[in-house]
Amino acid sequence: MAPIRFGTDGWRAVIGRDFTFAGLSRIVEGTARWLLQKYPHPKVMIGYDCRFMAGRFAAAAAQHLAHRGIKVYISPSFVTTPMVSLATVQHQSHLGVVLTASHNPPEYLGYKLKAPYGGPAPVSILQEIEALIPEEPIDLPEAWEAFLERRQIEIYDMEALYANYIKGRFDLKALAALPYRIGFDAMYGAGQRIFPRLLPGLYTFRCEYNPSFGGVNPEPIPKNLGDFARFVQEKGLDFGFVLDGDADRIGMLGSGGRYIDAHHLILLVLHYLVRYRGERGRVILSLSCAVRVGEYARQAGLPVEITPVGFKYIAQRMQEAPDTLLGAEESGGIAIPSHLPERDGIFIALLILDMLRQTGKSLDQLIEEIYDMVGPFAVDRLDWPVADERKAAILRLLREAPPSTFAGRTVVKVDATDGYKLLLEEGEAVMFRASGTEPILRIYTEASTAQRARELITAGQELVMRA
Repeated sequence: MAPIRFGTDGWRAVIGRDFTFAGLSRIVEGTARWLLQKYPHPKVMIGYDCRFMAGRFAAAAAQHLAHRGIKVYISPSFVTTPMVSLATVQHQSHLGVVLTASHNPPEYLGYKLKAPYGGPAPVSILQEIEALIPEEPIDLPEAWEAFLERRQIEIYDMEALYANYIKGRFDLKALAALPYRIGFDAMYGAGQRIFPRLLPGLYTFRCEYNPSFGGVNPEPIPKNLGDFARFVQEKGLDFGFVLDGDADRIGMLGSGGRYIDAHHLILLVLHYLVRYRGERGRVILSLSCAVRVGEYARQAGLPVEITPVGFKYIAQRMQEAPDTLLGAEESGGIAIPSHLPERDGIFIALLILDMLRQTGKSLDQLIEEIYDMVGPFAVDRLDWPVADERKAAILRLLREAPPSTFAGRTVVKVDATDGYKLLLEEGEAVMFRASGTEPILRIYTEASTAQRARELITAGQELVMRA
């Protein structure tokens, strides 16, 4: 059988083709072997998202681990990834397992592992588990009821745990009293119940169970938010929050359905923590974040670190650097270590509402304060299905003979931390990276205007086609 490998964020595959019960048994067996090598009495927290058969696959994983003598806690229904992370920490579990494919198309499912501290399992653990995955599936008899009877498997309400935790971190009554009409788009994902439960006055959209996600990938980026933008416009909402499929990533629309990109959201959170709450600490960013995010942190006197793309790298550095204030990535994943070393879209949405309450200022006013420091800017991103040989050619070109100029600007520096990021004159940037979870090439750009950011995308496409 084909090797199973952990990608940027877990193992993901197409349901029924590679993500099968046979394939799952292999990766779960590797997980079980690792746990039994490391701990005398291991216990695991298991949750799953809204995808087709996710609950069935989660139950199969639970039974497999239970057969191997591992104590298992499993959610009675779909939950967000941060709920599993929080439960892993608070129950002192040795691993958290989430059956989710996050933002990938509906035909995918995935297998994420959470470390005991609640963040993504570090690369070292993933490599050790990979080495223990058998080549053939493990066929074990079913014994669900027996495991429940002797409490080898226990049903555990992670959503209730999370709700009670959030009530202790935020004044939800005060947030509900804000003078804003707020929309919420769950994109049919796992956050569809909990956010309206915490803030009942939200104007909800795509908050029903639909494993096909209505034919739209549950990723909070502009091409997937047209319907929600119209909803915001028609309802006359002030702004709206969006979560991805497992609710660890956040997106946002402003009044009139205007998209507020993740880089601006990261800056808003950082601005609130630093200027209005007086907090200090290290800022850890993935390479795909806008240059201006790091520039803001440096102007505020904060140390900045850049990691490869993949939140597991940020989470690992958070564990190594306890002075970290914030970790973030371009895709909308923002983590506050005082909460969890984990992305959590709902927590960040509540933090943004708390910012509006505490400052008494609008989103536009706060963004202008940020521009006063780093200047206005815009970003763009293209997810481009490109043949493997073409992807290899452009990456080889950038490695061996990177251009000295790009789209009329001098290339000041090439950062090869992950993919290739060309830093240009006048604060512009373009980055090329092959996705770790999908068969696409991503091009990211940053410039002072949206038009110029789009021009850089076009120039990037032309460079790829010439390579």
